[in-house]
Parts: sequence; C-alpha cells; structure tokens
Amino acid sequence: MGGPVATSSAPDPVVVTLGNPNTGKSTLFNRLTGLRQKVSNYPGVTVEQVSGYCDLEGQQIRLVDVPGTYSLSAMSPDEIIAVDVLCGTVSELGQPQAVIIVVDAANLRRNLFLTSQILEVGLPVVIALNMADRLPSLGLVIDEVKLAERLDCPVIPIAATIGTGIEALKKALAETISSGSIPQVAINIEFNETARELVQQLSIFSPSITQLEGARALIDVGGYAETRLTQAYGGQVSEQLEIFRKRVGGGRDLATIETRDRYSWIQSLLSGVETRKTTVQSTLSILADRFVNHPVTGTLLFAFVMATVFQAVFAWAGPLVHGIDFLTGSLATQALAAFGDNLLTRFITEGVIAGVGSVVVFLPQIIILFAFIIALEDSGYMARAAFLMDRAMRGVGLSGQSFIPMLSSFACAVPGIMGTRVIANKHDRLATIMAAPFMTCSARLPVYSLLIAAFIPDTRYAGGWINIQGLTLFALYLIGLLGGGLTAWLVGRLFWANKKSRFLLEMPPYRVPQFRTVLSKLISRVVIFLKRAGTIILMVAIVVWVLATFPTRSDFNPHVDSASNATQQIETSYLGRMSRSVAPLFQPLGWDWKVTAAVVASFPAREAVIAVLGTIYAVGEKTDKGSATLTDRIRSARHPNGAPVYTLPMVIGLMVFFAFCLQCASTMAVMRRETGTWRWPIAAWIYMTGLGYLGALTVYQVGTWLRF
Repeated sequence: MGGPVATSSAPDPVVVTLGNPNTGKSTLFNRLTGLRQKVSNYPGVTVEQVSGYCDLEGQQIRLVDVPGTYSLSAMSPDEIIAVDVLCGTVSELGQPQAVIIVVDAANLRRNLFLTSQILEVGLPVVIALNMADRLPSLGLVIDEVKLAERLDCPVIPIAATIGTGIEALKKALAETISSGSIPQVAINIEFNETARELVQQLSIFSPSITQLEGARALIDVGGYAETRLTQAYGGQVSEQLEIFRKRVGGGRDLATIETRDRYSWIQSLLSGVETRKTTVQSTLSILADRFVNHPVTGTLLFAFVMATVFQAVFAWAGPLVHGIDFLTGSLATQALAAFGDNLLTRFITEGVIAGVGSVVVFLPQIIILFAFIIALEDSGYMARAAFLMDRAMRGVGLSGQSFIPMLSSFACAVPGIMGTRVIANKHDRLATIMAAPFMTCSARLPVYSLLIAAFIPDTRYAGGWINIQGLTLFALYLIGLLGGGLTAWLVGRLFWANKKSRFLLEMPPYRVPQFRTVLSKLISRVVIFLKRAGTIILMVAIVVWVLATFPTRSDFNPHVDSASNATQQIETSYLGRMSRSVAPLFQPLGWDWKVTAAVVASFPAREAVIAVLGTIYAVGEKTDKGSATLTDRIRSARHPNGAPVYTLPMVIGLMVFFAFCLQCASTMAVMRRETGTWRWPIAAWIYMTGLGYLGALTVYQVGTWLRF
C-alpha cells in the first residue's frame, strides 16, 4: 500500500481478486490498495469494475476486484464478468498475471468449489485464507502448509479486517507473479480433454475461444458460454455441443457430474488438513441457529428486532433532533439580527437555512437507523433473516436471493437495484428491480419523522419501551414491504410464467460488530446524506425560494400585520400561481396549494419536500418568533376558511403517498441502466404514483368520513 508510483512504459501486471460472497474479498482489496482506487463499468455492461494499485516489493500491480460468485457457471451478470476476466476477454485488462482467491477459513468445503474451478483455468494463483483469526474460537485447525502442497499454490492465512498476514500475502503474490508458476490440478481429466477437443473443433469459427469457455459451454446447458457461442456462430455450435455432451456424459447431466466430482475431490483434499473440535462457541452457534432460523421463533425475533430499531429511532433521537432544530432556528435569528431585514438576509434565512436545515435536522434518526442495520449485517444476523424470508419471498414469486438487494434498498434503492446483478434468473431480477423502490429508504425517513413527531401523539406503554410514534414508523415500513411484495407478484403474473429459481446462501458466523468498522460504514453513509443535503436539496430550496419570493409586491396593506402581507406575497408569487393551478387535482387528498407545491417539487428527490415546506412556510408565514420550527408552522397551517390543513387523515394519507410514490430521479436512472430501457422506469413511475395517489385519497376520504 502507499508508496511512490513506478513509471514504466510497460503496462502494470493485472491481478484479479476472486471469491465467494461474504469472504472479506472487498475488505482485503481495500487493505491492499488503500485510497488508490477507481470505479468504472466493464465495457458493454452495467457491472461496476473496481480497480486499484498496490506495490509489491517495488513493482506496481493493478488489482481488479471481481464481483463475488459461488462458481464459474456463468448465469448472472456478476458471474459472467468473472469468467470474462479470467478468460482475458475484457479488452482494457487483458490476460491477468495472477489470481488471488479469497477463501473463508471457516467454510473451506463450500469455498473450495470455486477454488477448484479457478485452479484449472491455467493462471498463477495465491490463496488468501481469510478470517483465520476466528479459527480457534470455532474449534478449527487448518494445516495451511499441507493444504498448499495439495493445491500446488501458496496458501496464506490472513485476517483482512485487522491486517494480519497482509505482508506475507504480498510477498507470496510477488514471488508467484515472478515465477509464473501454474497449479497442476485436474479433477475430471475426461471433461478437460473433451473441452480441449471441443475448443479445437470450434476454432474453425473463432481461434480466440478459450479452454475455460469451452469447458463452461460443455457443462452448463443454457449457460452464458453456450448462449454467447451459439449467438455468435449459429446452430452448428449447438450441434457440436450436443455431440460432445452425449459422448462424455452418456445422457447424464454434466453439471451434476461436475458437482459430485469436485466435492469428492474437496473431501479427499481436506483429509488430514482440517480438524474440527467442539467448542462452547460452536455449540452456542448451533443452538442460536436453531432458534433464529426456526419459522416461528425466527419470525417473532425478526419482528421484535425491527420494531426495536424503529422505537429507538424516535426514543433516542428526540433530544438531538430538538437540539439541531434549535440551532438552525437560532442561526436564522442571529443572521437576521446581524444583517437586517433585506433580500439577501431573507435568502440566507428562508432559502438556505430553513430549506437545508429542515432536512439536516433529521440526521440523528438516520444515523441511528443506519447504525442498527450495519451492526446487524456485521453480526451475521441479516444473512439468517434472508434465509428466514425465503419462504415469504417465494410467496410473491421471488426467492430469498432477492432479500439482500431489497434490504439494501432500505438505505437507498440505487445500490439495492444494482445489487440485483447477483440474481441469475432475469425474471426474478426484473421483479426485484420493480419492487426495490417500495422499500422505505433514508430519503423517506425525514418526511415520516416530521409528520409523526408533529401529529402522532407520543403515547408510551410498557414502562416507555413501546410508543405509538415508533409503531407508526414500523407500520410505514411494513406498508412499503407489502407494496414491494404485491408489485413483484403482479410483475411475475402479468409478464411471464412463474419459474422456480435457485437460492444459495452461505451463513456467516456470528460476530461481535467491530466499532471501527461500523463507524467507518456509518460515516460513509452520513457523508452521502449530507452531500445530497448540500447539493440537490440546497438547489431545490434555492429555486423554490426564488419562485416564492418573486415577483415582489409593493401594494401591501399597511393596516394589516406582516404575516398577512407575507401570505399575500407567496400566494401571488410564481410558485403560488403554478401550484394553485394544479392544486384542484390534489384537493381530494386534503392538500392545500402549499403541500401540493412541496410534493411536486420533491419528485427529483423525495426528501426535498421537507426543504420546500421549510422554505414556503419561512417565506409565507412570518411570525414574531423568528426561530419558530417547521413543526410549529405546519401545525398552525390553515385553509382560507380557517380549518386546519394537517388533519390526522390528511397526514396519514400523505405518508401513505410517500410510502408508494416513486420520487427519485436517481432511482429511475439506475433502473434505466440496469434494464437497458426507459420502459420499465416509466412504467414504475406511473404505477407507483398512481398507487400513492389512490392510497392517500382512500385514507383521507375514509378518515374524514369517520371523523378521525
């Protein structure tokens, strides 16, 4: 890591990091490259390429982090990239000089399946035996020297999270690149010979077909390698493949034979290499899994954990929220006192401070939510929640594999949608993409927090452990889950026949989350939120302030108070005129033109509604208390007839609208990128907006009729 960059006319050697998901591959990559990284897309696909530079004994190498995969049987976009990189068909990378295979030391049998496939590719290999520091507590002893002899490549025990073994790994990698030594491993010699002969036959179509492509085309019926070859060279390739499959398999499924042979080889390989002993921790882990993964107790635990998180969001964040709210109000008052009441001061107080400050005030709640989610992920619990949710996901036509991307969408739908690349079934992937925006992302949380704190009573039960505000937030998250589930079910039923999909998930061990790791991830997410507040939200707030301030009026009635004049100013402003023209469309939802203006202006980014409301009420509702909070202002908002705008049915309906509506330009853009067409994001916007409107309409009309 670090150090000067070597200058040379020759390209830097390319080294690829590969491994199963959740093996710490990205952690090792970050440890080796530090900040010397860049992110781009592989040519022709939406899968991100993360690469960086590392110094090995004076030589600079380019390290490429390939998406995690369980095998080279390429079905999903991430698996396809792994095969392409190993084959050297990615033009900007060329043929890798070596491969670092990151293996979870506690799950050798599962991890060695992919390892065995890579060892036969014909590239120099170094195996990083990660999380080796956990072996004693799990009762595991691994003879890495004997394992290295049997695999015919270096095996280096490391602990990427704390940096143990990194220097030894770098030394072994430098020696491997220098020697160019290739492991001599052959598991099914007949398969290898047949694949080699197949490649010779197919060379009449293209001399660039590699041994790995030939082997995968032979074994993986309907897989990526076969599809690409048949699309490029026609039906003759399919005929050749069928001839060779019948010859080597005799009518049997070659993928099944490969799996059997590789696991038999792994079992023999580990004899005398891995010793397992029963420990207190391993026994507790087994007992915990029986409880956590049980359909009844596991579901109850999941509901309890999620409810606790949402209770904490309000119970713990309250004092901090009030503190930030007080500071922003005081800042506006001080600016007014220092610079006087003029246009520039109003721009600062009403446009910048009221707009951005009204969003930043909810940062404590977002921090608490993110901290819980990160800690649950690092503890190993979320993977078990995915396993538990597999049955529920299959009820809407998906698998537990869709749970992880949808879970990511609770932070932001953008990485959640990008995470669908690990889903091999293209129908499951598309259904998950359409369902992901329903998950309650961090942008919705400020809206919910404002309305819940202002209009839902802080009634507490069970000695203060349960409060109505937290339960309301929990219910809104459940509404999002139900909306996503319904959408996935509808997409599957309307556009294609339901097909079963495979779901493979490796359970990580239970771990105590490391404070440093949790803090690092938390800071990165907070920075993203603050960047949005300082860019998109600030821009929207400024635009709204300008529209609400101009054209300025000079015919104010001197016999009425300043608040009345301010109301007249905003009603006749550009914003007032535009909003009032479309307000009748939203009047059945109980909204006035100000709420309509805020919601319409928030379609690029839904959290902007808070900034817009803060700006509108700061401009339009002058009070003697310059530090009046947004909560105070919306509580006192009135229709022209004196009736309150924010009644309980209207507030709940507004939250339902935000639970369903797709108000995020970034999400629509990434949907377009992942699906390759605007058809799906546009359909999602129309569908979700319509669903939000109908939901808000129903809640408001029924609630008003029942006189809530």
